[in-house]
Amino acid sequence: MARLEDLEKKLRIHFQNPHHIKEALTHRSYLNENPSWPFRHNERLEFLGDAVLELVVTELLFEHYPDYQEGQLTGIRAALVNYQMMGRIAREIDLEAYLYLSKGEAKDTGKAREVILANAIEAVLGAIYLDRGYKAAERVIRKLVMPHLKEVMEKHLYRDPKSVLQEKVQEKFKVTPLYKVLSEKGPDHEKEFFVGVYFGSKLGGEGRGTSKQEAETKAAESALNELS
Repeated sequence: MARLEDLEKKLRIHFQNPHHIKEALTHRSYLNENPSWPFRHNERLEFLGDAVLELVVTELLFEHYPDYQEGQLTGIRAALVNYQMMGRIAREIDLEAYLYLSKGEAKDTGKAREVILANAIEAVLGAIYLDRGYKAAERVIRKLVMPHLKEVMEKHLYRDPKSVLQEKVQEKFKVTPLYKVLSEKGPDHEKEFFVGVYFGSKLGGEGRGTSKQEAETKAAESALNELS
């Protein structure tokens, strides 16, 4: 387990009450294996941090884009605070090294791990808000989240990938993308879909997901990467 002092250095925050950050880093699964652990799991702080994150990002975007309408700002904010982006940001500060997870969760990878990381960084933001106040949380969000705004705007991540792909394919190939389920596996409650997107007879991209919609979105993202 990495030292919490190192995490504080990365965040440029010193917690007045270390219980706050300990709780933020405690996943529910850890308590199942360590019932004597003196801290609660992080879901309450995640709830708080999610609200703080959304408010700070909303305020910053409101100031940064005075001519943008509500729908545009909503799309940009969603691209900045979705679980994929928050999972990436968590990895950038190696948050995984500080989490208290069960042995089973510690071995897991893929989407489940990304969600855990995204939830954990929101919990950390909740802990910062609780411990040091709004301004401290805003500073950390400016440092960790807002640098990704340039990428969101340049890659049009604020727009639905399927809509962007349809525009590009219709312009370039004069056809409408067609999504086909190539395979699916697993029981109904843990189904995984593998989807291909076709431009006429040409396979443009493939994607996997726990729903057809997610798999189609991943396939559209893959196709956009190929086209660019």
